[in-house]
Formats: sequence, structure tokens, C-alpha cells
Amino acid sequence: QVQLVESGGGLVQPGGSLRLSCQASGSIFGINAMGWYRQAPGKQRELVAVIGSGGSSNYADSVKGRFTISRDNAKNMVYLQMSSLKPEDTAVYYCNADLRSRSWARYREVWGQGTLVTVSS
Repeated sequence: QVQLVESGGGLVQPGGSLRLSCQASGSIFGINAMGWYRQAPGKQRELVAVIGSGGSSNYADSVKGRFTISRDNAKNMVYLQMSSLKPEDTAVYYCNADLRSRSWARYREVWGQGTLVTVSS
């Protein structure tokens, strides 16, 4: 069974840094785009950053210059390096991937279970 598992969330002070990781596991045929979304309490889930299989990336305006997305295709992993964190970055961060299992006929969107990031003094 294919799944995405996030790690690296936690409590950090404003101005601090945190690195999130996401591992895609299972019988994977291929992965297209991978990304990070977040959902703050009482708000809708929003895109944070996305990276294509070739390395091209896009960011939400609110995190440009502070967050960096990267991936390791050999390990089926995607990372989110977060710096200069603000209280408004507090949210559950979800890993997302457009991937195909060896038992699937086509690519599907898969979500991780989420990891909580809290920015507070």
C-alpha cells in the first residue's frame, strides 16, 4: 500500500527554523509533482509549495523567500525547509503527491496524515 508519512513538525519560536520531511513508501511506479499544503485552525487548506519531478518549484506568496522545497527522487522524499517562521505559519502541514502505484492503472493524488507546526514564544 502506498502512503506518505510526514515528520519534523513541532514547536518553534518566532524567527526560528524547522525542516519537514515526507517519505513516499510502498510499491511505487512513479511520482510526478510533490508538495506541501497547510491548514490553520478555522481556515481552508492552502498550497505552501510544490515541486515537479524535474525540480521546478512554486511557492505561496506568503512563504516566498522563507521556505524552500526540495526532493530526493532516489529516496521518494520531499522536504520543506522553513526559516524566519512567524506565528501565522502555525498549521498542520500535509504532504501531497501525484503518484502511481505499480498496481494502479494511472496516477492519483495521495495525502499524508499531516504534521503540526506551532510557532509561538
